Amino acid sequence: MRFVLTFLAATISATLAPHAGATPTPITLEQAMANPDWIGNPVEAAWWGWDSRQIYFKQKRSGSPVRDTLTLDASGNAKAIATSQLAGLDSANPIYNRERTRAIVLRNGDLFERDLKTGALTQIVRGSTPAAAAQYAADGNHVQFRVGQDWFSWSRSERLIAPLALLRAAKDPDAAPEADFRRDLQLRLSSTLSRLKEERDALRDQRNAERNGDATRAPLPVYLGEKVVIDASALSPDGRYLLVITSAKDGDKRRVGKMPKYVTESGYEESDDERKRVSEAGPLEQQLKLVELATRKVTELSLADLPGIATDPLAELRSAQHLDALKGNRKVRFEAGEHAIQWSANGARVAVMAQAIDNKDRWIASVDLAKAKLEPLHRLSDSAWVNNRYNDFGWLPDHSTLWYQSEESGYAHIYLRSADGKTRALTSGKWEASNIEWNADGSIAYFLCNPKLPGTYEVCASTVRDGSLRELTALGGVESYSLSPDGRKLLLRHSSAYIPTRLASVSSSGGAVTTLNDVRTPDYKAREWIMPQIVAVPSTHGADPVWAKLYRPATLEAGKKYPIVMFVHGAGYLQNASQRYPVYFREQMFHNLLVEKGYIVLDMDYRASLGYGRNWRTAIYRQMGHPELEDYIDGLNWLVAQHQGDASKVGIYGGSYGGFMTFMALLRAPEQFKAGAALRPVTDWTTYNHEYTANILNTPELDPQAYKVSSPIEYADKLQGHLLIAHGMIDDNVFYQDSVRMAQRFIELKKDHWELASYPLERHGFVHPESWYDEYRRIYQLFERTLKN
Repeated sequence: MRFVLTFLAATISATLAPHAGATPTPITLEQAMANPDWIGNPVEAAWWGWDSRQIYFKQKRSGSPVRDTLTLDASGNAKAIATSQLAGLDSANPIYNRERTRAIVLRNGDLFERDLKTGALTQIVRGSTPAAAAQYAADGNHVQFRVGQDWFSWSRSERLIAPLALLRAAKDPDAAPEADFRRDLQLRLSSTLSRLKEERDALRDQRNAERNGDATRAPLPVYLGEKVVIDASALSPDGRYLLVITSAKDGDKRRVGKMPKYVTESGYEESDDERKRVSEAGPLEQQLKLVELATRKVTELSLADLPGIATDPLAELRSAQHLDALKGNRKVRFEAGEHAIQWSANGARVAVMAQAIDNKDRWIASVDLAKAKLEPLHRLSDSAWVNNRYNDFGWLPDHSTLWYQSEESGYAHIYLRSADGKTRALTSGKWEASNIEWNADGSIAYFLCNPKLPGTYEVCASTVRDGSLRELTALGGVESYSLSPDGRKLLLRHSSAYIPTRLASVSSSGGAVTTLNDVRTPDYKAREWIMPQIVAVPSTHGADPVWAKLYRPATLEAGKKYPIVMFVHGAGYLQNASQRYPVYFREQMFHNLLVEKGYIVLDMDYRASLGYGRNWRTAIYRQMGHPELEDYIDGLNWLVAQHQGDASKVGIYGGSYGGFMTFMALLRAPEQFKAGAALRPVTDWTTYNHEYTANILNTPELDPQAYKVSSPIEYADKLQGHLLIAHGMIDDNVFYQDSVRMAQRFIELKKDHWELASYPLERHGFVHPESWYDEYRRIYQLFERTLKN
């Protein structure tokens, strides 16, 4: 296996190597950190026109924050769509009818229908409140959609919009009052009060009967009570039922963070309310309600039949912290909102996806509409946490086959469940299927795949009949795709190491790919770059090889030892050792500069990175920063053994999770890392958000040891090397407070050789070239000062 991986890595390195005899073009720090308009702006979104011939895309305008809508002319040149023409355009992600003769277009919150035979565009809604959740009714003659919390239907033949369901989070004014002895006493003792009540009830009954019996009248509102918030809803295409997700009104008592701003237009200090921190309180649990629209009957669906819902997977931790044992069922949320509810196109079947708030279970269940009862279909459990990605599901056009994604094999794949309950995997292997799209009749699934290597992405297809897998492209860096309305072609967004995202097309059956444009500027295009070698670093800890990008001179100088710089990507769950244009394109140019100045650079997809399956993802459960550090030490030793790296001169840097890992390297392995730059770092995981952190470390009250071993601030006394901390002061993701608290710890511990650089007008991702330059000037000077002597 190791031979195969080495061979593949060598093949990729050869493929990505510079042209023979090409000398990399020198890059300055000012140029690398300049406004990226000089590179050429990537295609941000792309979609087909209704006729499957025209292509539209979004791209940032050079020298401006404005995004233009463009099309390609016959010569492949980009042409901006005039403002006067925007009203006639389609939008991305149209919703097709069963026959694929019509499509719903949702643009700027307004709703349209396109006739795919004639091209005629009919506006359905124009309003100040955006329309949403549009779908075709089961009869194909109506379009259903939501505005606010109310559902409407548009009749094509009548050109009439009629309300179907009016949801209200309020008490029903016609509801009988709660039992009260004083009320009963008054009505018994006063014939006048009793008569007035009877007259009032009679008028109400007549009014409601007339309204229910008159098809020209809007339906009566559905009242859910004044103690709930309506979070999402989904209407059955046959118009008979509504599923509603609610939560308790004013139920979230967690304290909101305050973010001060010091450099402001007003000249006064200001503050914003920001996110809440991880805690045992966590997000609110949600309920699922079934509404029968004909009668306005509301039934809260019991979740008790979901398998394992009454079993607490964290019972031992709860007991160890002397917390109360779980009483009743675990709390549940429907994290995908209305997308957590999928109706079949005929409205006969519905599936819902629920997730335990403790992150250990994800369920898919159908609803017996007649009995108002959930029927479990699938359970995905994980002793660490269930992946927040790869949770798409829905119904095939036969109205009875459920398709869904699951990581149950260890890798995200597509599964089919037939009406008789039989389940089979449509895809399988040590790779992941994502971005799933079906052809018109549901016989073929298209998806992004990486079966060759974790960082090599193509468009693949599998047929439902036999599950055969076909790679339709051979580009290596496909970012996204869309199937044309006629189903004959695929529009691709693809990129490579130094080529930002551009457009291409290919037949939906595969074949030759036609590249449609190139977004690079002439100046950038003329440059030669140091191509990263994608390498497999052997693990000494029983893990699979760690894929990484290596930046080094084409020829190493005999007898010379090279100072090492290691880069750590951010996001915790992100992949950077891929063939796509990197999110870290500035850092890639900086790595060119470092190689030019005599360093070698390694950028690793450490354990917890995206694209490598469940075990890789969950290796950090309850121990963030530990497996990843092992991987970086393996990488360091590999550079020393294989690429003349100098073990005594090792620097490390990165932002966000990369900043956190920089701290972990300097504080937990101070004898191996001499210098580091921690950018916008998490220093204490108890201060980060719940949605990300509780997945990995549970909660601080429940699992304090996990937070202690995973938080750099707990190791502050171990600092020996040279450290730069850089943080935007209005960072609304990782609060600036994280770096300030760490600075105070270093002050109290009398630590030397560290500095804190603060950026008053930067959030988590820097946007101003001056800040980028200042930050990377400091990083470069840190490495020059500490790794060259």
